[in-house]
Formats: sequence, C-alpha cells, structure tokens
Amino acid sequence: MPLPRQTILVVEDEAAIAETITYALQTEGFVPLWKATGRDALAALAQQPVALVVLDVGLPDMNGFDVCRELRRRHAVPVIFLTARSGEVDKGVGLELGADDYLAKPFSPRELTARVRAVLRRTNGHGAPGPVGSPPAPSGAWQHDEARCRISYRGRALDLTRNEYRLLGALLASPGRVFSREQLMAAAWDDPGAALDRTVDAHIKTLRAKLRAAAPDADPIVTHRGLGYSLREET
Repeated sequence: MPLPRQTILVVEDEAAIAETITYALQTEGFVPLWKATGRDALAALAQQPVALVVLDVGLPDMNGFDVCRELRRRHAVPVIFLTARSGEVDKGVGLELGADDYLAKPFSPRELTARVRAVLRRTNGHGAPGPVGSPPAPSGAWQHDEARCRISYRGRALDLTRNEYRLLGALLASPGRVFSREQLMAAAWDDPGAALDRTVDAHIKTLRAKLRAAAPDADPIVTHRGLGYSLREET
C-alpha cells in the first residue's frame, strides 16, 4: 500500500510565485495547501496537520516572523522561510525563531523541493507532531488540559508560570526531539529576542524542581550539551 502523501502548507501572497511552488510540490508527490495570509495559515494549522510550512516573510497582514512566533506556541512543524531580503539580519532572526531553513528569492522550484525533502529527512519525515497538548508519552505519565492551560505529571497538577507552561508544552509536543534554546524561547516568550539563553536554563531549572516535587525519582527533561533540551520519550 503506498504511503499517504505529505501536506505542505505554502504561505505566499504573490499568486504567480505560489502557483510555481504548488506545481513543483505536486510534481514531487506532495499535497500543497496554499494560503495567502498569515491569519489564514494559522487557521489552517489549527484545523489539520501538515508536514512542513513554506512561509514567506513579506505577507500583507502579518510579518512572516510574527506568524512563525505564533505557530511555534502550539506546533513543532518544520518551517522554511522565503524572503526577498537575503541580509544576514533577516536570516539570523528567522533561525532564532526556530526556522529549519531559509531561502532567498529568486529561487528555483527544484531547489525549494530539495530543501523541503532535506528538512523532512532531518525531522525524520514526521512533519507536524500536532499542537501542544497532544498525548506526549506512551507511559501516560503526562496529562495536558490545553483548555485550562494545565499540565499534570504522574497524577499531580504542576503549578506553572505562563512561560514555564509554554516551555514544557513545547517539549511535550515532541518527546525525544532536541529543541535549541532559541526554539524554546520562540515557543515560550512573547518577545524571544528579549530573552537570553540563561533565561531558558533558569526556567528549566525551576521546571525540574517542580517535577521532582511531583515525582522525586524522575528526571524527564534531558540536557544536551551545546544543543538544548528534550523530553524523555518514556518517563
């Protein structure tokens, strides 16, 4: 039985460019989903899972970086930025927000599809693991009530600050995935540019203390030196 085709969300307001991208993706076996505004893209992500997002920086309603900040609060889907500005400042901002790749216009459709496949390979081809709050651990140690912004561990509700909740929620979305500090800042802070690496480390420290209070024998958050943090897949 053939594998289901992966859906790629294309967020691009210029119809001619979007048509070129969607045609290239279709010929490579993907299912493109085109949205011309950031708000429409976020609405689409809330309704269905996608494997990857191709996101233009210059959108008519929202800056592409703001769209990325918003989607990172609830989704761990890979993102490739498109921009007409190839400056290092833009590239740096994009990568700090957790973008998986960055492509400056003009680009060839073949190059884009190659980048899409490369990113999907790096993320094990899983695409979006779903919004924060998806069942994270096969052991059932975690319970996440997204409507009430409440996370419980081994039957005990955790008393979390807003940033602690968002940070732990990002880790819960993809157990085993290593998140860089920059990706966690983008997921947990309204203005990730104002946060520092040591701010993430400090919040991880307080999270570990609260988790130990709930289960003294457990240490579900793993430190990856020089890389970031992950959540144990079986805790």
